[in-house]
Amino acid sequence: MTNHNAELIPLPHTAQNRCFGCGPNNPHGMHLEFYKAADGTVVCLPTIADTFEGPTGYLHGGIIATLLDEAMSKALRSHGLQAVTRHLEVDYLRPVPSTKPLRIEARRTHHEGKKQYVQAQIFNADGVLLASSKGLFIEIKSL
Repeated sequence: MTNHNAELIPLPHTAQNRCFGCGPNNPHGMHLEFYKAADGTVVCLPTIADTFEGPTGYLHGGIIATLLDEAMSKALRSHGLQAVTRHLEVDYLRPVPSTKPLRIEARRTHHEGKKQYVQAQIFNADGVLLASSKGLFIEIKSL
């Protein structure tokens, strides 16, 4: 887990869109904000509302997958790449609490032509790993 909050640089939104994860124009979305750490890791520091729960007090599994997918996408955008998800693998290690501070980290691990490989993790405020993912994204020229 990266512990350099003071060195986080905000990643600007590329467009005023309605993306469920990060779009500022989606009144029902999560409005996630992303930052880039000095080591290149993309970081998000959300507290997700209980409206996104599955079991009481914990996030729905689909929301957890969305958080990880969104972070991996931003890890690619931090490299100037636009890509779409081809494959997403999620390991749900522990329940992810709602209404509590979380830390999501993502990074590109390698690439083969247009194939971009990324990883992401969700930690609680104590640094305990709650969920992790691996993804294959395909680079595109425009949406």
